[in-house]
Order: sequence, then C-alpha cells, then structure tokens
Amino acid sequence: MSIPTPPAGIADIGVTGMAVMGSNLARNLAHHGYKVAIHNRTAAKTEHVMAEHGSEGQFFPSESMEDFVQSLAKPRVAIIMVKAGAPTDSVINQLADLMEPGDIIVDCGNSRYTDTQRREKEISARGLHFVGAGVSGGEVGALEGPSIMPGGTPESYKRLGPMFETISAHVNGEPCCTYVGPDGAGHFVKMVHNGIEYADMQVIAEAYDLMRKSLGMSASQIGDVFARWNATELNSYLIEITAEVLHQQDATTGHALVDMIQDAAAQKGTGAWTVQESAAFGVPATGIAEATFARCLSGDTKERAAARQALPANTQMVAIPDMNAFIEDVRLALYGSKMVAYSQGFELIRKGSRENNWNVDLGAMARIWRAGCIIRAQFLGHITDAYTRNPDLPLLLADGYFAGEIARVIPAWRRIVAYAAQTGIPIPMFSSSLSYYDGVRAQYLPANLIQGQRDFFGAHTYHRTDREGTFHTLWAEPGRTEVLQ
Repeated sequence: MSIPTPPAGIADIGVTGMAVMGSNLARNLAHHGYKVAIHNRTAAKTEHVMAEHGSEGQFFPSESMEDFVQSLAKPRVAIIMVKAGAPTDSVINQLADLMEPGDIIVDCGNSRYTDTQRREKEISARGLHFVGAGVSGGEVGALEGPSIMPGGTPESYKRLGPMFETISAHVNGEPCCTYVGPDGAGHFVKMVHNGIEYADMQVIAEAYDLMRKSLGMSASQIGDVFARWNATELNSYLIEITAEVLHQQDATTGHALVDMIQDAAAQKGTGAWTVQESAAFGVPATGIAEATFARCLSGDTKERAAARQALPANTQMVAIPDMNAFIEDVRLALYGSKMVAYSQGFELIRKGSRENNWNVDLGAMARIWRAGCIIRAQFLGHITDAYTRNPDLPLLLADGYFAGEIARVIPAWRRIVAYAAQTGIPIPMFSSSLSYYDGVRAQYLPANLIQGQRDFFGAHTYHRTDREGTFHTLWAEPGRTEVLQ
C-alpha cells in the first residue's frame, strides 16, 4: 500500500528512522500537540507506526525523503534516529541535498562527538544548522520524557529547544533539557553520561557480588537490601531497577532469573570512547575505565576458564561477625565509589569543554540528569549545588558537601577493599576508586622517580623542586652532570 503525499509545510518537526527509539520520540512529540512528520527507509515500518499509534496525535507519514522534507514547516527541523556511523552520514547527506539555508538537521543517535564536529562543519558550510543531541532514557524515556543534551548553534536551539524542553522529563517543573554548547558538546556530554552509567552499574554489581559470595544471600534477599538502599542517599533509577531484577523469578526453572543469566556483559562502545577521551584529555577516569574493562574481562570466557584451572587463589577466610554491619559497609563503599565516578566524569566534561571552547555549564548538566536518563539519582541535586556555589570548582570531591560525605564513608570503604583483597573477591570499581581518592589527596606521588627514569632512557627532562627551569641529567657521565635546558 502506498503512503499518500502529505501537505507541504504541515509538520512542526520530523523524525526519520522508525525503529523503537525513533517511533517513541515521534509519539512523544505528538502527545505534546506537535504535528510530526515521520519517515523510514522502508515504508513498511512507517505504515506499522501509523497502524499501531496513528490515533495518538497528528502524524504525517511520507514514503520518500523528498515528501518528508517538503512536509516540514520552515525553518525545517528533521531528527535522525538511525544507526550511528555510515548510515547516519547517508541520511544527513540525503536531507542536506533537499533542505534550504536555515533548516536544521538533528542527530539524536549515539554518535561519537568527533563525528558530530565533522558533520557540523560540513553542514554549516552549506548554510544549514546541524545539532548533535544526546538522548538518554532508553525506549521508555524517549516516549515518556528523556533527558536531552543538544549541541549545535544557539540559533538552532531557539527553534528546537522549546520542543525538546516540552517533551523532556521534568523535575519540579524544570525541564531535563538545556543547550549544552557548540558543535559536538551535546554528544560529548552524552558520552560521559554513558561512561558514568558504566561505572554506576559496575559498582552496584560489585556490591551484589560481595553480599552473594561473602554472606551467601539469595538474589531475592539482596534485592530486599537494594530496595532498602533506595530509600537512602543512594536513591536512583539504577538502584531501583537492581532490586526489581534481583526479585525476578525465571518462569521456566523457578530460580532467580539473574542466576540463569550468563556472566558476560555486553557493551556498545560509549564506555570505551569515554576511556579513550579521558586518556586524551589527561583525566584519570579510573572508575569508568575499570567498569569498561570489567565488561571486557567478563566476555573473555576462554581466558577465564584457563585461569580458573591454572591460577592459585591463596586467599584467607575472614570472619564477618555482624552481617548487618558488613552490609552497611558495602553500602557506604558503594556510595564512596559512586561519588568518585561522578567527580571523574564531571572533570572530563570540564576539560573537554575547555579544550573545545564549549563553555558547558556543569551544574546544568547535573540538573538535566535528575530525571529521564539512566543515571538519574537523588544526589545529582548536590552536584548542581556544588557548581552553583563555585562554577570554577576544580574537583567535585573538593566541594564541602562531598568532602564531608567522603569523610563519613571512608572507614567502611577501606574495610571492604581490605576484606575483598584477603578473600579474593574482585572489586575493580571499589578498589580503583579508593586508590584514586588516596592519590588525588596525596601530598607527594612517586612520579618524581618516573621522571628520573624517563630522563635517563630518553632525555625527556624534568623540573626541580628547588629552582625554576627544565633540566636534563647526563646520567652515564662521571658525576652525573645536570644541565639546564
């Protein structure tokens, strides 16, 4: 069946790409009273959306890209929701060939921010606006209200922003959407959001593993613990759904469903991107890195099988005299590790913003993550407060509130890391986050020795503590002559 050509200029906004995320975003727009043009490479998907959801609002389907573009009111706004990479480039070029100066192309997929920067340069040269917008919240968020992180030009946000703010999640009347900054800023912030998400999920998994292996608790019992924790400062979407996952029973076996799931975690790449960018910008995002590598390790099933057969444990039995006290220590260690991960993530946004001249408002980023997105959590409000008190805060953990919270959890955190080391339970997030904490607060680090080594084998030079200048030592010469460079 052929889709009839829609009237020209009828739609407020358009969405091309009618998979679940795209169709749900289109439905969200329609639910809020916008006239929405919809299109898909294969018309059958467009027809399916109309058959299933056409009565939910004013939709204007198109079979061809030409009809889709012509149905948009000027200045046109077209959202792309297709697979990242070459498919996105292809759709961008199709749209750009049909659009006029001043029109706006919006990529709401999980594109790498460097691709967005490239695309913005190419599209702006043609007189069009290009917006890279991070959208978090999954399928439900896209339909009911996501957190949206748009980059691009301020001019494009004047046209696009009111619509995005309307359909986003809201907290106390405030939209979980704001203008992030030029070119790739929106997708950069979304990338870091996903990196923090990796860390958040890993540290929750480590807490679960500690209770399972150390206390012999069932999945349902641990689910009860997480449900109680969700009424504390750990209140968050991920803690909430963790309780639900652990309570779910498998209909086939009657066992806890989580016990029937293979212990090999998948990933789509945004965690790895975050690790790569943290290294490029010199930000020690150790929590995000360890969470990403933990997923890699979980998938190395052959290597793990070989290690189980060959490697000794040499662990110790450590008594747990008070089960409830141990669980509370795990909770506080989780909280401490979580604060470190968020601090590292916001430091990466700060450095990325500075290097790219984006001028990202860090407090605003925490504010728009309070609802709609996967890492939505109660304590994000305290992050906004910290950057409101000091927009130039060099380190989130150094804020008075977070310094006080860390002081409260650090004894328990140290006990848990020591316990896990003795008993052989892997807790890469807990332990690396504690090491980062001790490193960032240390008066001296052993990097002086590393600089000496670098100068010895590569003449890389070093700085002295007692006078200005750059120095190199002729290490192999008699008397090891030191020269000012």
